[in-house]
Amino acid sequence: MPFIHDDFLLSTGTARRLYREFASNEPILDYHCHLSPRDIAENRHFKDLFEIWLSGDHYKWRAMRSNGVNERFCTGDASHFEKFQAWAATVPHTLRNPLYHWTHLELARHFGIDELLNESSAERVWCQANERLATVEGTTHEILRKFRVTALCTTDDPADDLNYHRAIAASGLATKVYPTFRPDKALCVHQPAPFNEWVDRLAKVSNVDVGNFGNFLDALRRRHEDFHAIGCRLSDHGLEYCYSDFCTEKEAAAIFEKARAGEAANSRDYARFAAFMMLFFGTLDAGKGWTKQLHLGALRNNNSRLLRELGPDTGFDSIGDFPQATALAAYLDRLEQENALPKTILYNLNPAENYVFATMIGNYQDGSIPGKIQFGSGWWFLDQKEGIEWQINALSSLGLLSRFIGMLTDSRSFMSYPRHEYFRRVLCNMLGRDVESGEIPYDDRLVGEMIRNICHRNASEYLALP
Repeated sequence: MPFIHDDFLLSTGTARRLYREFASNEPILDYHCHLSPRDIAENRHFKDLFEIWLSGDHYKWRAMRSNGVNERFCTGDASHFEKFQAWAATVPHTLRNPLYHWTHLELARHFGIDELLNESSAERVWCQANERLATVEGTTHEILRKFRVTALCTTDDPADDLNYHRAIAASGLATKVYPTFRPDKALCVHQPAPFNEWVDRLAKVSNVDVGNFGNFLDALRRRHEDFHAIGCRLSDHGLEYCYSDFCTEKEAAAIFEKARAGEAANSRDYARFAAFMMLFFGTLDAGKGWTKQLHLGALRNNNSRLLRELGPDTGFDSIGDFPQATALAAYLDRLEQENALPKTILYNLNPAENYVFATMIGNYQDGSIPGKIQFGSGWWFLDQKEGIEWQINALSSLGLLSRFIGMLTDSRSFMSYPRHEYFRRVLCNMLGRDVESGEIPYDDRLVGEMIRNICHRNASEYLALP
């Protein structure tokens, strides 16, 4: 029997039946990812397995470094095949790491390869996969069609021109592709040089002369409207924690003006400015009926030497231990007081905070729609079997699992779509065990419909994409 088989991760008969009847055929709505709009607009044809699978994958780089692989084979100048060989030699050492599951699930689903990847099989796997990639199967549009992706939302800076999104919208691609408004750089008054460069780009793309703080807010409003016009219905923020030391607009303007003059904000002024801006963005989202996403808890760029040498997003981030509850409550409550709390998804990176997040969402449900405030799926270091189970258990114990909007890839790779299958198998395995132990009823109408809803329908109805 191959490692990835029909019953993979499904430990009971009920789990297997639930997966096949209610989960396996549901389409995918990938409402948060980091795929390249350019790759989709140009229907990129990947040349080899390195291009589609290893390029930019810091999950794999971390494992390879831990296995003693030289940086030349991760981010350096080794050939594509040499880098793939180094990864293949690392794979057997990833047993019990989710990379072992993902690697073989992705090879099976994309290329029909059921051979275990290791040093001896590397060349065969490379050649077989590249043969498939040489056909239409190696294009972005075919991948989206194959995995039945109805819609996806990329992650986009307000200073992006959105031209690739316009090209996609005009292309007739069956998969709907929308931008997501990610204004993290708007907070960076503590780094005046890159901040001012970004503000100048924002001014150009918005056609607003940013001569003062009011103009800055106008430019952001203009871009928010531009994103909305092309179908955007979500924003996203990557923060260590929420900011709650709110200042007035006059105080925020003074901090902004100093940054524009080249003076870096100190830590207190940065936090106060960020708090003001996050209220501003919340109000914009609420006004347009958008969904706000808060990705909280990452401790980024810990290795300063390699950050200087390789740049960000190269595998040197970890889980942070920031206190979340008080500041998160203050932020959400302030928006609620101002009748400006949008639909919100909270993603937690530290599992020690799962119960904090699962209880926090209950404080701000207002009866307007089911699950207005969501405890988002396991994120980054928690998007593996154990992390998924922890998130589902916390949400089930303290909220309504039935209203959960389910899984997303949060990935830069078109190879990641089997992760939806992975999530669905984990979900059905948990519910199947509960049915067989008598903890939930043996009732397909009840349990099966909940599975279907979590896999696709809840997200579709909640997000209301155009």
